[in-house]
Amino acid sequence: MLLPESMSRIVIVGNKSRLDDMIDILYSIDAVHLIDHTTGQDEGFSIGKPRPYSSKASERLLALRTTEKDLGIKLKGVEMEPISVKDIEAEISSNGVESVMSEVMAAIDEKNRIVQNVADLKAQELSLQKLSKLPINLELYNGYESIAVLVGSIKADPSKALDALPDAESFVSYSKEGGIVAVFIKKSEKDKATSVLSEYGYSEIQVPDISGSPVDALATTQAAITAAEAELVNVEARLAELSEKNKSFIVASDEQLTLTVRKGELPMRIATSDYSFVIDGWVPAKDVDDVIAKINDAMDNNVYIEVEERSRGRSLHEEEENEPRFQKAPTKMKNGAVGKRFEFPTKLISVPKYQEIDPSTIIAIFFPFFFGFMVGDLGYAIPFICLGALGLRHSKTREFQAIGTVLFYGGIWAAIFGFFFFGEMLGMHFVTPHPSADQISELISSGLIDPTMTDVHNWGTAEYMALMELTHEVSWEQLLMKYSGNIVLMPEWFTDILIDGHGISKLGKATFLLKLSVYMGVVHLFIAYLVGFLNASRMHGFKEGYLEKGGWIFTFIGMTVFCYALTTVMFGGDGIEMMKPSTWPSSTLPILGVGALILVIGVASCFPKEKMQAILELPGIVGNILSYTRLAAIGMSKAGMALAFNYIAFIMLGGGVFGIIVFVIGHLMIWVLAIISAGLHGLRLQYVEMMNKFFIGGGVEYTPLAEKRKHTKNTETEA
Repeated sequence: MLLPESMSRIVIVGNKSRLDDMIDILYSIDAVHLIDHTTGQDEGFSIGKPRPYSSKASERLLALRTTEKDLGIKLKGVEMEPISVKDIEAEISSNGVESVMSEVMAAIDEKNRIVQNVADLKAQELSLQKLSKLPINLELYNGYESIAVLVGSIKADPSKALDALPDAESFVSYSKEGGIVAVFIKKSEKDKATSVLSEYGYSEIQVPDISGSPVDALATTQAAITAAEAELVNVEARLAELSEKNKSFIVASDEQLTLTVRKGELPMRIATSDYSFVIDGWVPAKDVDDVIAKINDAMDNNVYIEVEERSRGRSLHEEEENEPRFQKAPTKMKNGAVGKRFEFPTKLISVPKYQEIDPSTIIAIFFPFFFGFMVGDLGYAIPFICLGALGLRHSKTREFQAIGTVLFYGGIWAAIFGFFFFGEMLGMHFVTPHPSADQISELISSGLIDPTMTDVHNWGTAEYMALMELTHEVSWEQLLMKYSGNIVLMPEWFTDILIDGHGISKLGKATFLLKLSVYMGVVHLFIAYLVGFLNASRMHGFKEGYLEKGGWIFTFIGMTVFCYALTTVMFGGDGIEMMKPSTWPSSTLPILGVGALILVIGVASCFPKEKMQAILELPGIVGNILSYTRLAAIGMSKAGMALAFNYIAFIMLGGGVFGIIVFVIGHLMIWVLAIISAGLHGLRLQYVEMMNKFFIGGGVEYTPLAEKRKHTKNTETEA
């Protein structure tokens, strides 16, 4: 946990004639992260050539991908029973891919022909619809030796303008209804006529090379379009049948051919000579002996395997001693079942280096905790948990899995805070907070309750309704009283499990919640500084680690203690009196002194490395701590919106139909905003405030050679 898995580097040497067997074994054991060979790294060795079967497999895979696109098959969306590798390879070898592709391409060609025919017919239909407005048969538009025919759309009748042309004789047929004109004129005068027509917005229309009346031709064309579209439907139905018929084969073949191509091209990453091959790779240290045993067993001990590094250390000095290709050990993140679900946010930034602590587990602890604190409402938490569980169970993509993770675990914390700490659901406390003496006096002076009702334990429904009118706050007890007409109070055991008997009021206890947020931030940031020190010590040694990161721990602690004492002074006095040390609490001066001393030690420790930055960064520490007040601020903002909607729904509108509509719409809006605000700000505190204190990133993710199969399977005999 926290640190990536320890890695070992192994070298495998064998006879080149058994390279294919070796490749199959590497893929089957799913443990070796290959180190790519580059020509010139080892004398006498060069990168290998693709295996003979790779070229044909690539051609078939390309053809298959084209077929998938034509049939609209998406690999991720296909659910099917896995097909035996032996069976699918037999079909592929017997030209199954070529057969399917030939059948599909014939249907596709037919479809394309029909689509083009329909497009041509519709263009002809459009022309005939316009030509039908003129009383001229279609054969009369062409076939002349000395006459030019101009036919097209036009904005107005050009007859007078054409008649005004000198030495130009023309026949003009114009339809105002269709906005179309046909001009018959000498070929020698065509350019002049075209110039005149252009002034009227002339746009040429192609006359179909057919004869007869345009109206009759239009009817014939429309019938041809109907027939062609019916033919197109039949072809598309045939393609759908081909898709359904061959879907399983296509998907399984794609998976098998993809793996075959990868295996066939793997020698291009391996060192080979005329007679041998050399494979360098990383293996998790705990699996080394098991991997060696599996390879020797499968290869009948006909390969030589040497462990170059039994367990790569975490020191950067040890890394730099190796050749460039062997320097970076891959990172295999090692987290528990819950922590693993929070690796996605870490990878959004970068893969952790092999030497540094993986922040995923820390994010898994604090991100849902902060999310839950900001939401802090049982009514919003329950849908979060349900949606999150649904997403974790059914989501296929990493993005939706990540969203489901936040909603589920954040929803659990929101339910815990909402029930036990804040004691509220949908912005309303379960238990009505006891009124203060001032509130009781105001109720009496306003005539809302009887002067004898100063003891809350003697209150009835009327008094609780009056309190609701005064405070504008609604509790579930008051709602139940309002609609039942009877006194409804939560049992004593229920109030005992709530903080203060009714939960913390987000708006009434703002100061307390802001302080609590700051304390959460102090803990979160202290862990970040501590992890930074551990990382630096591991990479560079204790001395360098202390100079680089250790001093910041003392600086942070000193600044925190100093600010704590200072705020006690600032907010503990009255006016100018707070500036007099004689008025300070007796414990303040020692705390202030201790904080200042630790702060000086921290700055002095950082100064050799950071220089003036060690001093300039001090306000930034305070800013980082105060940034956590957003935890309380977001919770209070949602509480304020909930209070407003509840007031409108149950006090202003009396809880009627319109009141319920306002209540539902309002809380749906708050619920959506809760996801966005709590999610984004919770993530920001991980990225900006915490991770930038220690996270470097830039690691190489551990990606072992593996047969990842979903639609195909190896039977026991094949294995």
